[in-house]
Amino acid sequence: MDDTRFCRANGQYIATALALALASSPAFAEAGPNGEIVVSGKGLEVTPGTPAYSSVEIDRDAIVSSASGRIEDVLTSVAGFQQFRRSDSRSSNPSAQGVTLRALGGNATSRALVLLDGVPMVDPFFGYVPLTALALDGLAAIRVTRGGGSGPFGAGALSGTIELESAGPEMLGLVSAQLLGSQRGETEASASIAPRLGEGFVVVSARWDRGKGFWTTPTAQRVPASVRARYESWSTAVRAVAPLSDTVELQSRISVYRDDRVLRFRGADTSTEGEDASLRLVGRGAWQFDALAYFQSRNFSNVVVSATSFRPTLDQFDTPAQGIGGKFELRPPVGEQNVLRLGVDWRRLSGTMNENALNATTGAVTARRRAGGVNTDVGFYAENDLTVGPVVLTGGLRADRTVIADGYFEVRNAAGAVTSRSDYAKQTDWTVTWRGGALLQASEALALRAAAYSGLRQPTLNELYRPFTVFPVTTQANAALRNERQKGFEAGVDITLAKGVRFGVTGFDNRIENAIANVTIGTNLRQRRNVSEIRARGIEASARAEVGIVRFDGSLAWTDAEVRNGAASELTGKRPAQTPRIAASGTLALVPAAGWQIAATLRHVGLQYEDDLQRDSLPAATTLDLFAQVPLIAGASLVLRGENLFDEDIVTRNSGGSIDLGNPRTLWAGVRFTM
Repeated sequence: MDDTRFCRANGQYIATALALALASSPAFAEAGPNGEIVVSGKGLEVTPGTPAYSSVEIDRDAIVSSASGRIEDVLTSVAGFQQFRRSDSRSSNPSAQGVTLRALGGNATSRALVLLDGVPMVDPFFGYVPLTALALDGLAAIRVTRGGGSGPFGAGALSGTIELESAGPEMLGLVSAQLLGSQRGETEASASIAPRLGEGFVVVSARWDRGKGFWTTPTAQRVPASVRARYESWSTAVRAVAPLSDTVELQSRISVYRDDRVLRFRGADTSTEGEDASLRLVGRGAWQFDALAYFQSRNFSNVVVSATSFRPTLDQFDTPAQGIGGKFELRPPVGEQNVLRLGVDWRRLSGTMNENALNATTGAVTARRRAGGVNTDVGFYAENDLTVGPVVLTGGLRADRTVIADGYFEVRNAAGAVTSRSDYAKQTDWTVTWRGGALLQASEALALRAAAYSGLRQPTLNELYRPFTVFPVTTQANAALRNERQKGFEAGVDITLAKGVRFGVTGFDNRIENAIANVTIGTNLRQRRNVSEIRARGIEASARAEVGIVRFDGSLAWTDAEVRNGAASELTGKRPAQTPRIAASGTLALVPAAGWQIAATLRHVGLQYEDDLQRDSLPAATTLDLFAQVPLIAGASLVLRGENLFDEDIVTRNSGGSIDLGNPRTLWAGVRFTM
């Protein structure tokens, strides 16, 4: 066993064994004032200044009533959220699963920071989010904060932060399970067990999805090599929480996942896999603290099939990547009306691409390519929230030392002899980012808020070193890419019209300097380049009403986004690729009795463009989803789901008229059990 695998395996075993031992041994716990120890499994409390920024919270009821059972579907209900492509995680290339907020997109890398129990989830090499590994059943809540961030791991929060919080036994029950099937014979199965051990608890969960998939290729464009988007994915996780005293708890998590898909043509196989482990200490005494350490091992493989010969032309057979990091945050006691956060975090991302170029006729290897490097970031941050009567003032400052090192691109011939090699110069930078805001609770019914901020994102190893082809377009890498920087401001109002009836609206102006985009430089040829600026101005609105048995959640985002790259540039004035001007979502739910729920979700996404020059359009699409849960007996419920009931043609890719389609009408039925 090599050193990397040895460290990974032993790190996971130690983390799990330690947490399980602590969870089952009350000898480590000290009783509180009432003789009870409360273990939450959460991080430190949200600070008073958080609402000053444009934030949205999604509760568990909304999470588990998704028509697709997938996290990207739930997040689409948040105004301003988008993936790079409209495809969901059953039919997209995983490397295109970047997520962003506020139309600050344009390439497949995440510009939003996604955290699961405080741990960054983006892939160390590509910067995408492993959506299939984030099972909805295990989540308690989701908080989405739009705009640049400067707190922990803030260097990844260019357009905002998406925080996922795991559920414990109080929400999951001792045993829970779900099994559903679709009209195409696809299945979705998940289960968890969450026993309390001593003063702590353990959650063991698993999920398995499989199906022959749907036709992403329209009927008129299918050829004998065309196939359905077959998929199979599974994930499993063990999470343990144990008290060390009445104010300190230890949280441990390990997870393993794998995802296999076929895209468009027979033999165009794509797979991802990962193994993650983390340990977290949370102290809730007078001196509060949050200490976290994590390790991630990921891999990706992909076969590119020619759209003319329908034979493999590229085999990216191995892309191992590792992410290592941690943080320490301290909240000293500085007064009841003051919350001070002092912290440091560190991330190291490394990876290597291994691929073979193939002769489209014979299948023989024509070139062997390797590329990779190491990105590191260490950040120091301080934030303070001060409450003065009805006013909350918040401000934060962050300094990041970023390093891009050990980058190379190597080409060998079929015999293994080196034909070319480029070793790239080390890049280092210090960047200071900040954010500040104010919240005025003018009355019980009216809250006013305003904020300004800046942000930072390093280019990924993928953007720096890996070229790729989505036939017939080839996109070149660029090892000279610079860090992206964001600046923005916003103002908003939140109105409570009556108990359970709330409305909010936010106006914003955000821009990314040195934005990384896939820029057309020739026929069927693009390169990743820094453009001067992407600017997005718009309005986000949200509404929520809970009146009797009726609940409504709605969101609307209207964004005027454009690229600015100098008066002579063909890009200037054009909308970033894959960015809609308007997106809206509304969910109407009925909860007639305990355990019952009926919900309908209507979504609309406006016109988008596939490319930077707006030559290939993706028409607007409107979809309707339905969800129903009906209690049966002994903790069991009937679950019915319907996706895209209008059977709308959702164009997800358009390359010169060659298009891919998203999920068609899909009906699900099954059983959910909780005890």
